[in-house]
Amino acid sequence: MAKFGKWIGFGLGWAVGGPVGGILGLAVGSIFDKGNVGPTHAQKRLYRSATTRGDYAASLLVLVSSVMKADGRVMRSELDYVKNYFYTRFGEDTASEAIVLLKDILKQKIPLKEVTLQLNRQLDYSYRLEMIHFLFGIAAADAGVTEAERLLIRKIASYMNITDSDQKSIQAMFLKESDASYKILEIEPSATADEVKKAYRRMAMKYHPDKVSHLGEDFKKVAQEKFRKVKDAYDQIKKQRNIK
Repeated sequence: MAKFGKWIGFGLGWAVGGPVGGILGLAVGSIFDKGNVGPTHAQKRLYRSATTRGDYAASLLVLVSSVMKADGRVMRSELDYVKNYFYTRFGEDTASEAIVLLKDILKQKIPLKEVTLQLNRQLDYSYRLEMIHFLFGIAAADAGVTEAERLLIRKIASYMNITDSDQKSIQAMFLKESDASYKILEIEPSATADEVKKAYRRMAMKYHPDKVSHLGEDFKKVAQEKFRKVKDAYDQIKKQRNIK
């Protein structure tokens, strides 16, 4: 039986009374019911020990479940993507528990607007940006991002006050579009060489790993991935247009 006390601490301790807490409470309660066990004394203490890092991990699972169900099917490749994400950022035990918890959350109806509005209030913009980046990664984990998945993630991003330019930039990192490199840099294909260079410097600064160093190594890794995609987009435009 997995030890779900940390998830209670991560989610419920932070979101008591809110939609995220309610969803996690039902999922964790269902798991305890199946095992006919209750939380230990140590697990109960975790109700009072939530952290921002844990808030992010628990609430992310709620959004993940919505995206995974958007196209009417849940793929093994998507579950593997989630498990690998949690493994690299939170460790093997947490990754295994996350998958078990996610399977129970997938059975629930998610009040998407209420959940995302709560996350918008509770989480910093950097956390919300990473959520959108991760959700597109989930959608692309199988045969590619479907239109239903794309529209749902864009709706989530809008509810969480992600700017339209940031939404399009992150989306372009996962969709094969002829002007994807320009969208990643948040410019038009008609941009001059100087505008391309300025856009690259601006985006490189936005996603530079040092910008999120205060959030820990987890977020530095994500920033490095976005930073690399920005650099790749810039290099592609330079090559296409012979910009020195």
